Amino acid sequence: MLDERARTLLKTLVEHYVADGQPVGSRALSKFSGLDLSPATIRNVMADLEEAGFVASPHTSAGRIPTARGYRLFVDSLLTVQPLEARQMGEMEEALHGRPSGQIIASASQLLSSLTHFAGVVIAPRRQSSRIRQIEFLSLSEKRILLIIVTADGDVQNRIVTTDKVYSPAELVSAANYLTQNFAGLDFEQIRHRLTVEIKQLRDDIKPLMALALDAGDAAMAENTTPYVISGERNLLDVEELSSNMKRLRELFDLFEQRSSLMRLLEISNSAEGVQIFIGGESGIATLDECSVIAAPYTVDGQVVGSVGVIGPTRMAYERVIPIVDITARLLSSALSYKSDN
Repeated sequence: MLDERARTLLKTLVEHYVADGQPVGSRALSKFSGLDLSPATIRNVMADLEEAGFVASPHTSAGRIPTARGYRLFVDSLLTVQPLEARQMGEMEEALHGRPSGQIIASASQLLSSLTHFAGVVIAPRRQSSRIRQIEFLSLSEKRILLIIVTADGDVQNRIVTTDKVYSPAELVSAANYLTQNFAGLDFEQIRHRLTVEIKQLRDDIKPLMALALDAGDAAMAENTTPYVISGERNLLDVEELSSNMKRLRELFDLFEQRSSLMRLLEISNSAEGVQIFIGGESGIATLDECSVIAAPYTVDGQVVGSVGVIGPTRMAYERVIPIVDITARLLSSALSYKSDN
């Protein structure tokens, strides 16, 4: 627990550091905090805050910077959120409403990115499971097979599966024909249900291949039915704290490319109310240790269907980014609900 004096100094330090990115010294805190304290008293309070893990001292400076724990306290109890201006809200609404349905999600991601100058991300509503038109197996090597799935709407998904035994071209054609002839028009969940009933009719050597095909097909269709749109990743190249560590920056872009870990993090906000904030290691993703993720769920006709978020450095203007994420989620809910009614 911090007394009011320590809380005021921490709030001042965070705001000052976010504004100019430089470690904050006692003189600046004395000038901007509004407290009538001697430099010695401020230094003592700073030492206490550092010992408690709220601030840290970079080796190159006598000033201090906030830690993830300091940012968390700031966000939870010291932050004064800045409401968006009516003009800006109007521009945001115009950017989403009136767009074709297929463009609204991408527009929301771009909007988050352009307003915050960080990366904007949107997990789109899950579409209905795709029904299968055709399945093919193509041998890549002795135990590696390319699974080709063609859906009823013409989408093509490819997946590599590794088998325990070697299948001949004739066996692969036989298995593919069996799946296509018996299960065309069904989705993978329906195919799995049918196969559990009919598994005894399959040759023993084909059963493992069918199981692999179902698992791989499920994964391919899941990726296809949960679009994930990210915009503005290049903005993070302009963030000094991130761009100074190229190894970490490459890991961050790999994370964006792989998507699955970030999607799981964002989907946590689907079961929560309002804006969720993950600072540094709170995300549980090592690559995001120097980043913060601000996310909020959005709805269609009152049902949560996805989430929006901003990914940036821990040194961000939370008081400005939080309402941008919140309002974008609300406007996206409104735009999508309007489309579903018309």
